Amino acid sequence: MASIPKHFFDHQSKSDKNTNVAVASKVVQKSNKKKQLRPTFNGKNTKKLFIKTYGCQMNVYDTQRMSDALAPEGYVNVDSPDQADMVILNTCHIREKAAEKIYSELGRMRVMVDKKNRNLPEDQKTKPVIAIAGCVAQAEGREIMRRAPIVDMVFGPQSYHKLPEMLGKLQAGQRKVVDTDFPTEDKFDSLPAATKTNTIARGVSAFLTIQEGCDKFCTFCVVPYTRGAEYSRSIARILNEAQNLVAAGVREITLLGQNVNAYHGQDDAGNTVNLSGLMAALDTIDGLDRIRYTTSHPNDMDQQLIDLHRSQKSAMPYLHLPVQSGSNAILEAMNRKHTRESYIEVIERIRLARPDIALSGDFIIGFPGETDDDFDATMDLVNQVTYSQAYSFKYSTRPGTSAATMENQIDDEIKTKRLAQLQDVLNTQQRQFNLNTVGRTLDILFERTGRDAGQLIGKSPYLQPIYVDAPTELIGQILPVYIESLGNFALKGKIVD
Repeated sequence: MASIPKHFFDHQSKSDKNTNVAVASKVVQKSNKKKQLRPTFNGKNTKKLFIKTYGCQMNVYDTQRMSDALAPEGYVNVDSPDQADMVILNTCHIREKAAEKIYSELGRMRVMVDKKNRNLPEDQKTKPVIAIAGCVAQAEGREIMRRAPIVDMVFGPQSYHKLPEMLGKLQAGQRKVVDTDFPTEDKFDSLPAATKTNTIARGVSAFLTIQEGCDKFCTFCVVPYTRGAEYSRSIARILNEAQNLVAAGVREITLLGQNVNAYHGQDDAGNTVNLSGLMAALDTIDGLDRIRYTTSHPNDMDQQLIDLHRSQKSAMPYLHLPVQSGSNAILEAMNRKHTRESYIEVIERIRLARPDIALSGDFIIGFPGETDDDFDATMDLVNQVTYSQAYSFKYSTRPGTSAATMENQIDDEIKTKRLAQLQDVLNTQQRQFNLNTVGRTLDILFERTGRDAGQLIGKSPYLQPIYVDAPTELIGQILPVYIESLGNFALKGKIVD
């Protein structure tokens, strides 16, 4: 496990875990003016669970696995917190004001609880278990307990396999439960397999985490501190989970990792296998037609993985490869460990192997010290590469990261102006990429019903949503579709007879 710099916790505490009892007692003392309700355990065989997910695909996967962990305890998912016996907010710490969004949501929870209990005698008032999970919980567990007495449980992304144990502590009378440790045991070894019913309900495309954590330590990023050091799951466990997904009707799997192409799992013989080796193994699963992976780092994009996009049919022609900036000075300040030139060289090798590949990227605008020339270099790179889609954001400080204390922080007005310029170009590129598919016939995986009656939404090999008039019986099938037109945002097509 990579060591975590002390400065990362300077804005919080020395240890969430060791101080949770003291924190809980302070919270209770401060809230004496209004007695805090204890969570209600209904004793029924079936209990209702609501999870709200913020952030990345890995959080979506984690949310699904939390549901799996609680299923043996009798919890079933519901669509609204006011129906729930337990509410989990699975949080993301990447973007600005992430924690404040959680406190706003908790304020709504407090109103919900007060409304349900209005005019009820004290002995009839109820409250769901309220838990904060994910990266905000990992980074700010003590502060959450201090500011939000309504919260009963806080746990990080590495400890949700212990949810039944944590619930047991609450049920036994413990007032607050905090677990933001990085446990020595592998959470994936402890989690129960997803039920077939849950897997079917999640659809024909699935996420599967194969790698967690990051050792790159970009100066703007909290991931090494909230998710820990790079860790790769074993080949056997990944294959087993993938086979279970396919048996339940999944046709497409997206492999997830904070730095997914740094994957280095072990096979049964103890040999280290890289991402291309894992994808080749997954390709042997009958019924698994499509494989994607995200998010990649340019430095880990080896030639074997690049060549696989040409040789393996199940490897989709889509790659998310963040660059963040087109300026070498800013890339160095970000500690990205690559240059503009090395990134473009990787792109050229990828396009040589798979000319039709759709490329997406990430961009951070207004990083400390970014000059007009630095921004122009980013715009030049975007025009040189051309993207099918991209994610772009204004830089925002993350407490505890090196960039948060850098000099020459950029005025928000400048960041806003630059971001608008960049997004205008990126949106134009995305629209042009979509226009280039009009008139082509593509294999479309039908995933779900559309908003209109008789409409299905499918996914192209390039990750584009495609709208087609078709019966629901076709969900889960991959069929040739002629792309007829592009509206404001969506492509429309018809099934080829």
